[in-house]
Amino acid sequence: MTDLRTHLHGLWLPLVTPFRDGNLDETSLRRLTRHYSGQAVDGFILGATSGEGMTLRDAELERLVAIVRDEMTAGRRTIPICLGLSGADTSRLKERLDETADWPIEGYLIASPYYVRPSQRGLLAHFEALADHAAWPLALYNIPYRCAVNITNQTMLRLAEHPNIVGLKDCGASREQSIALLRDRPEGFRVLTGEDANYHEALVDGADGGIVLSAHVETATFAAVYAELKRGNHDAAQTRWQEVAELTRLLFTEPSPAPAKHWLWRSGLIDSPEVRLPMVEVSSELAATIDREIERRTKVAA
Repeated sequence: MTDLRTHLHGLWLPLVTPFRDGNLDETSLRRLTRHYSGQAVDGFILGATSGEGMTLRDAELERLVAIVRDEMTAGRRTIPICLGLSGADTSRLKERLDETADWPIEGYLIASPYYVRPSQRGLLAHFEALADHAAWPLALYNIPYRCAVNITNQTMLRLAEHPNIVGLKDCGASREQSIALLRDRPEGFRVLTGEDANYHEALVDGADGGIVLSAHVETATFAAVYAELKRGNHDAAQTRWQEVAELTRLLFTEPSPAPAKHWLWRSGLIDSPEVRLPMVEVSSELAATIDREIERRTKVAA
């Protein structure tokens, strides 16, 4: 197992969860894990938004983690795993932390409580209670357009002082807030963008990396954007970014992860584009657009 505190940077992949005929598709999951663990990916997020975690039964989630870890062990490359958890009941989330404490993970990605819209004092108390209780470090997930509440920088900076809270997936939708947090955060507190379309911009602003659904496609190019910026090659990073910037719009044309799953299915990495309700597969119009883009990129690569 690796220390999340020292590995929460670079390109993280929020791995999709493949389904077939209503069940977890273990064959496709193993194929995905082998493929992406061989790429320039620095970590996996499992069972979060892109992984349709809110539709997974407890046994499926446990099986998901076990398979990914098993395939990485067999492939002799181990990268950290963060387990996505969410909920609006602090007590129930503490129970989930207990239930997953001995799973082969390095940490958790935990979103704000949804629907109930707690105050900042409530958010502070909620996350501190979870951090006090968790056996593994926590990365927080600020995504107010899904959870209806924003973790302000004042609250975030207080949470960043907790020894078991090590970073943030930033989907705050405010560049001004993000830049201020990057300026004021304590040393060692990692900030990764979760907004695919803002990946390059966030890295330029000083983010430590990204959790990028679009990196299921053209993974090496997304990794190269980060690597070139780390080397100070801003022009090269911009050039590589232009190769994939349109992907970050295409793959969110309809609710994610359906477009990405269609792409992965058509590319042969998963055996079905199936998603679970209330998600639905992409429209015929978007499917045709994605198929044309796959064909275009295949020709360019050849």
